[in-house]
Amino acid sequence: MGDFIQQLFQFGVYKGSQGKMTRQTTFAVLAIALFLGACRLFMTLKPRLDGPRTGYLIAGLVLAGGLWLAYRIVNYPAFADFLIAVEAEMNKVSWPTKDVLIRSSLVVIFVILAMAAMLFMFDLIWKTVFTWLGVVKTFADTATP
Repeated sequence: MGDFIQQLFQFGVYKGSQGKMTRQTTFAVLAIALFLGACRLFMTLKPRLDGPRTGYLIAGLVLAGGLWLAYRIVNYPAFADFLIAVEAEMNKVSWPTKDVLIRSSLVVIFVILAMAAMLFMFDLIWKTVFTWLGVVKTFADTATP
């Protein structure tokens, strides 16, 4: 925990030339989540405080502290090394072409629809069998006039 606290108050960037895209994306996602959280905090505090200035101040301080923490987290050595390794592995991935992606997606959609139709048919068959055997009563049998 002491190492984390020490890293929290440093200003340098750990291995700044490596893993830039992954770190920037991670920071952007954290910043968006913090911004939305600060907006929600302001909306929650607004009716309870004297004026909107206090709400803006509290939400702004939470946002500023959170952004600093997010910046330091993406530069924390253990996490930064993880993000660098993630980016290195993502560069090794062979991404499909648009044609292959469309064809694969169509196959998946077709298989899902076919399986749904099969399950629906099995359900109808078993419902009919169980109704014929008297195990399951239909709605018409249970309704009283």
